[in-house]
Amino acid sequence: MGHKIHPIGMRLEITRDWRSRWYAEGEDYKKNLLQDLKIRNFIMAKLKPAGVSRVDIERSLNALAIKIFVSKPGMVIGRGGSGLEELRATLEKETGQKLKLDIEEVRNPDLNAYLVARNLADQIEKRMPVKRIMNQAMERVIRSGAKGVKILVAGRIGGAEISRREKVQWGTIPMGTLRAAIDFASVPAKTPTAGVTGVKVWIYAEAKKEELG
Repeated sequence: MGHKIHPIGMRLEITRDWRSRWYAEGEDYKKNLLQDLKIRNFIMAKLKPAGVSRVDIERSLNALAIKIFVSKPGMVIGRGGSGLEELRATLEKETGQKLKLDIEEVRNPDLNAYLVARNLADQIEKRMPVKRIMNQAMERVIRSGAKGVKILVAGRIGGAEISRREKVQWGTIPMGTLRAAIDFASVPAKTPTAGVTGVKVWIYAEAKKEELG
């Protein structure tokens, strides 16, 4: 039986950083972990139209810093920064403490595995032809300069009675090379008639840590 390791987890501190950076013990650890999950879920849902791909949280002694990676920062910042201030006020009310909020632009959304997978999942939920949208997504990734891409969709595709898997792949995905900048994301597509369809995307591109989002 094969042992599958998360492509991002095995590359921490090599090509990727932790998404939460803090240290705590006992009850403080449990409290911080639950708060991180609550913050991420809130931001991912609220800023979905802006193309949010990742939320980094860093804690020091009495400070909380949140960095949000989005493909459309203008939608978050708003006119004169009003949107950013409104988001900051909401998060401070939820967490009960002052925080520093930064917005980082994802310069190339087509090289971001989460954004590609999220876009595919949204189209599947709208009942778009699965094979066609997979090929279109792969072509966009290739045009953006990726060295390799793999897209896997599994479930009751197209409302079929029996679940199956569809896969498209181009180039190379060196899973065993730790220094290879491989981005990975798994996103569920929730359809009303066919249940949950899983979407997984692997993208291999030469990129810096901060560009991966």
